[in-house]
Amino acid sequence: MDILINPNVAYIILVIGVVLTIMALFAPGTGILEVSALFVLLLAGWEMTQLPINYWALGLLVLGVVPFILAVRKSRNIAYLVVALIAFTIGSAYLFQGETWWQPGVNPFLAIIGSALACGFIWIATTKVLDSEKLRPKHDLSKIIGEEGEARTDILDEGSVQIGAELWSARSKTKIYAGSKVRVVKRDGFTLEVELVPAPEETTL
Repeated sequence: MDILINPNVAYIILVIGVVLTIMALFAPGTGILEVSALFVLLLAGWEMTQLPINYWALGLLVLGVVPFILAVRKSRNIAYLVVALIAFTIGSAYLFQGETWWQPGVNPFLAIIGSALACGFIWIATTKVLDSEKLRPKHDLSKIIGEEGEARTDILDEGSVQIGAELWSARSKTKIYAGSKVRVVKRDGFTLEVELVPAPEETTL
């Protein structure tokens, strides 16, 4: 238990918890990421109750989010990212109290590496998501009804289909096997309802 009550270990756990949380927000699904993030954050929270904290450093970490958001959503100005990284690094190093007031509780090299990796990961993840939101679909969504494509997986309650150059989530009222030709009969947001296109020999029967 003593190994856990250590500023460096507590900091690593906190960084992992934050990264898992971001991953869970951007890639929701099975719930594994969500549960893992909650568990790690709870462990980090427990560690923070066992160690003396510099609240000014915690405030600096929170304030560092502001230039980071400006860097991501506004101008993509690297200067904002540098300011955020400096705030994260100093706040990380002094988050836990050292032996004296001027000594960082977390190893400065660990703080630099942890801040850079976490900041870089979150920067890449958020910019990718924002860029994908700005992309206009190649298909005219109002005309996609009736288009034909190929089932990439087995489809019933869920599955995926290839329509032109795009991969869509899909469902069907009857089971359709992967590789079958399908036709779009309805669109619900970004999920298509499809039906099986009978093979030529089947249409003549």
